[in-house]
Amino acid sequence: MLQQSLLHGQKFTMNPQVYQFIKLLDLPVMELREKIAEELERNPALEVLEDPKTISLDAATPPEKDVYEFFESSSDSGFVSRGDEAAAEQQRRFIEGALSRAETLQDHLLWQIRLEPLKADTRRICELLIQNLDDNGFHEEPVDILLQNEDSAEIEKALAIVQALDPAGTCTSDYMESLRVQTGLLADAPKGILDALSHLELLEKGKTAEAAKKMGLTVKEAEFIFAMIKELSPFPGRRFAADTTRYVIPDIEVTKKDGEFVIILNEEEIPVLGINPFFMKVAEVQNNDKMAEKIKRKEDKPVRDFAQENIKEARWFINCINQRNHTLLKISRAIVEFQRPFFVNGPKHLAPLTLGDISSELDIHQTTVSRIAHGKYMQTEWGIFELRHFFTNSISGTGSKGSIYSKKGVKEVIREIIKTDHAHLSDKDIVKLLEGRGINLARRTVAKYRGELDLGSSFERY
Repeated sequence: MLQQSLLHGQKFTMNPQVYQFIKLLDLPVMELREKIAEELERNPALEVLEDPKTISLDAATPPEKDVYEFFESSSDSGFVSRGDEAAAEQQRRFIEGALSRAETLQDHLLWQIRLEPLKADTRRICELLIQNLDDNGFHEEPVDILLQNEDSAEIEKALAIVQALDPAGTCTSDYMESLRVQTGLLADAPKGILDALSHLELLEKGKTAEAAKKMGLTVKEAEFIFAMIKELSPFPGRRFAADTTRYVIPDIEVTKKDGEFVIILNEEEIPVLGINPFFMKVAEVQNNDKMAEKIKRKEDKPVRDFAQENIKEARWFINCINQRNHTLLKISRAIVEFQRPFFVNGPKHLAPLTLGDISSELDIHQTTVSRIAHGKYMQTEWGIFELRHFFTNSISGTGSKGSIYSKKGVKEVIREIIKTDHAHLSDKDIVKLLEGRGINLARRTVAKYRGELDLGSSFERY
């Protein structure tokens, strides 16, 4: 027997216009220009008013108060009362975190971990390991440094769990360890497949018969094993890595004038937009106008409605761009304040900084900071850097609450040591020099950082 029932609950809805605004936060200057061109073609009420120009932070006009409050307190097409501020904040956070975007390696692995029935400590360690992976799926920081205060048995358990996730072989030190993990996870793996990994160089040279002889296998057996190895991925994380080959146009420029830093928004590629006067005239139905008299008639109501709707959308689009630019300037100003030693003295003085630091300082959601930082570049005296470059953990892996030295800053110190008059120094010698500067690193960490800087060993550099 069917019965009617009443269900009561909350449901978040996303207004298409708010969705458009949040998507605009993601766009760097070139993609924003393309989006504006699309909107100009779609909406006849929108038009270009002026040639592009560059404005400084001091000259930038903040959004109108009511527009600013709209984005801060509402995610629908109307305002909310002060009594509903908590609900509005919850809704805003939801929509900022729920927009679709390209899935990262970390996203894919964390999603799988959340489905695993794990103890709280094990899950926490797994998440730390995942957040520590580079684009290849390898450890950024050595595990013994990242998790130096954790139980070794729990670390080994967490490593095994993450390594077995899709894609298999992540959370490893290098491609060889990744291949060993992947072969170990193969169902019914043939005998000798692990030994075959020691003869990959012969495989690359096509010397299968020689490799088979060394492994004590027939050529047919060796060919079968090598065919299986070819199906594995030595860099399992790369299938999630975005294509980074592109031209870079800075969204922000930071210059020094009279001892103070000036932040300039790059609007050379962004046209100044306004409302088409003809559409304004049609929509407003001004008095003493022949056109106004004509469109007042009932049969011309669709024309007036069409004009009003397009004007509404055009105004929203212009406000979205203004808000995007205002937020970008505000976050850039905070970055300059936090990273002032970098802008004064250079890359090796980059301090630990997290998204949460900027979020707390500006009282905006962390995902907003993340969206602004993604794909946008800042031109400085020291070069052009992606905004994400300025967010870096300390060398102890504990963020801005830990060491005063960031990983990127330490790498620049190592580069400086090697590039000056110390080209002959070994990694052990570099460790001692770093200790003299108050930077404590293990020798293998120095070797890892040196490799990431594409600087050879002391023998190669001598």
